[in-house]
Amino acid sequence: MNIIKLDATDSTNAHLKRLLSDGLWADFTVITAKEQLKGKGQMGAKWQSDSGKNLTFSVLRQDLGLSVTDYFILNICVALAVYKTLRAHQVPDLSIKWPNDILSGTSKICGILIENILSGNLINTAIIGIGLNVNQTFFGELENASSLKLILGSNFDLDELLHEVVKNLKSVFLKSNADSKENLWKAYEQVLFRKDKPSTFENKQNELFMGFIRGVSPTGRLQITLEDNVLKEFDIKEVKLLY
Repeated sequence: MNIIKLDATDSTNAHLKRLLSDGLWADFTVITAKEQLKGKGQMGAKWQSDSGKNLTFSVLRQDLGLSVTDYFILNICVALAVYKTLRAHQVPDLSIKWPNDILSGTSKICGILIENILSGNLINTAIIGIGLNVNQTFFGELENASSLKLILGSNFDLDELLHEVVKNLKSVFLKSNADSKENLWKAYEQVLFRKDKPSTFENKQNELFMGFIRGVSPTGRLQITLEDNVLKEFDIKEVKLLY
């Protein structure tokens, strides 16, 4: 396993992109940092993490040859790999909050940010950023954030946990080549947070509405049944799950 360890960087995704511009790197090369000075999550949100207490790393995936329209299968593979790792440590009440946050109960313990590099209409390279809260116990004003230590009551070896996640990434991606996408989609939707439960959402006009999460479309849009029993699809910029 090709792992590059840094004390600090702006973000591991950005660092890996710079390395790519300088030359060729092996598939599943990992950049990990004790501290990210400008770490970010979905929609540009800042990723806050105490230095040396959590896993903040990026993984290179190459030669994917994946159609742009199938991009969401990357989210599914990565989320399932992290989910599998945490389930092996008996983290309780695990689920995946669309598109790819990992929750224990209602507390977020992992965020994922995937940045794709296109060649025509194909995704050949993906930079997979993962932030996993491990040994941090105080999150300030961050709502609904937790860590493995807070949940399970013990410290974790960061290097061992990193190897477990990357091993499961390789396993799930290998399965994605062998199995049909339908099987991966089914596994993802089975652990989708609040699936088939009455939930409150907020749209981009800041209006609240009720609905039931039913699944995810082939293009990665969240499928919600509204009060009038109409199934509607939303992208990440159009809807926010409140509770």
